[in-house]
Amino acid sequence: MSYVIGVDLGTQSLKGLLVDSQGKIVAEASHAHDYYSEEAGWAASRVEDYIESLTSVTKELVKISGIDPEEIGTFGMDAINDSVIAADAEGNALMDCIIWMDRRAEKETAEIGRIVDPKHVFEVTGLNLDSSHTAAKMLWIKKNRPDVFEKAKYLLNVDSYLVYWMTGVAAVDYAQASASMLYNVANMDWDEEMCKVFNLDPALLGTLQKAENIVGTIKPEIAEKMGLSPKTKVIVGTGDEHSACLGSGLVKPGMVCDITGTAEPVAGTSDKPVFDTKGLVETHHSANSKLWLVENPGFVSGGSTRWYRDTVLQTEEYDLMNVQAARSPIGSNGVVFLPCMSGAMTPTWNGAARGTFTGLALNHTLDDLSRAIFEGITFGLMDNVKRFEEIGMDCSTIRIVGGSTKSPFWCQMKADALGKRLEATKNPEGAAIGAAMLASVAEGNFASLEEAAEAMVEIGAVYEPDPSKKEAYEKAYQRYYECYMMMEPFFNKFYGEE
Repeated sequence: MSYVIGVDLGTQSLKGLLVDSQGKIVAEASHAHDYYSEEAGWAASRVEDYIESLTSVTKELVKISGIDPEEIGTFGMDAINDSVIAADAEGNALMDCIIWMDRRAEKETAEIGRIVDPKHVFEVTGLNLDSSHTAAKMLWIKKNRPDVFEKAKYLLNVDSYLVYWMTGVAAVDYAQASASMLYNVANMDWDEEMCKVFNLDPALLGTLQKAENIVGTIKPEIAEKMGLSPKTKVIVGTGDEHSACLGSGLVKPGMVCDITGTAEPVAGTSDKPVFDTKGLVETHHSANSKLWLVENPGFVSGGSTRWYRDTVLQTEEYDLMNVQAARSPIGSNGVVFLPCMSGAMTPTWNGAARGTFTGLALNHTLDDLSRAIFEGITFGLMDNVKRFEEIGMDCSTIRIVGGSTKSPFWCQMKADALGKRLEATKNPEGAAIGAAMLASVAEGNFASLEEAAEAMVEIGAVYEPDPSKKEAYEKAYQRYYECYMMMEPFFNKFYGEE
């Protein structure tokens, strides 16, 4: 049994952990990267930036820890969901990565909707027919970048691409495959009908395997760049929200997690596929292949707070938002923020939706706007938890992991608005912990993910709801909900696909 590395590649940074055979974190490192937007609704990242982040972090982990690279047995990673990198047979990226928040495939998605009933797509795949999912982006590449598509041996998720770059093996786990719209979520396999509808070969995504399966070892020339041994084994890996669920302890049925990063997925585990007939929450596989994950990708959460901090407050201090928001009452003095900065996943799925501040008057201050940002994202969480309860899921306690765990004010707001107990993970880097858990199981340090969770997942702060605030939050929530529903026809008219 040896040390392992767990890496989480997010939208704006890559975080890595070096973990010993007992699951104790020995070293941590991170490296920033970013995305860009050439046109409204587009979002992409440079693949070379991902490689720079990956190599920098692995080298830093080895340097900080002082561990001999030969002692690092297994490497595991997760990466952003719903993102596509086109790669050739030599492992080279043929264009920049189209990331999860990109909506350029709205036209292609609408065309698919005229071929097959979107309800049937949901029944088979567990997914809404939506431009955020990878098959839509793959189809966009095929139709709009034939020069790339013809050269591409694979169209891979980000974790799959980086594993391919490291090992020469292209593989995808059940969880990432279940976000493609090419996968039968009940049968745990590619769906022949959906592949024909999209006219895409699932072999483009790599071989289908469990997240903890070992695909090979690191190529010698790549190992040298990463500061690792070519003997280090590499696992398939998974998506970041799936990994964050593992890192928050969601390794058994009947648990719910709020994952706060650039986006804010809300997910619950089940031992069988659960389908939401309204389509608000989707059905994926968990990175624990024995479980399914019922989830909603959520609003652009940390992305909205960062936009507001950088563009409106023009500061580098997130804490200023907390200070300002705390001075405004529940309901933000009537200001409503819709966090649809990259379309909406709740209370409806709509790629045409846009972010808005509504209800502004001359008496309002930045305090009210800051609170409205936090509340708008919190109300999106409420949408999903309410729907989870309607379909029979246990939401009595919510685990919370990620960046917002650093804001006790926001965590308490969520507990009060939901009227539920929130348990924050002690380490906010839940996705990296999940990746390390998968690597630890592959290495043989733990017999199962359940055993790994016992050793590696710690609960930190606990937030109990204040019942006296629930009524005020429900009133503010209704204002948010009705604002969105009134605005949706406007979004569709002026920003929708013609």
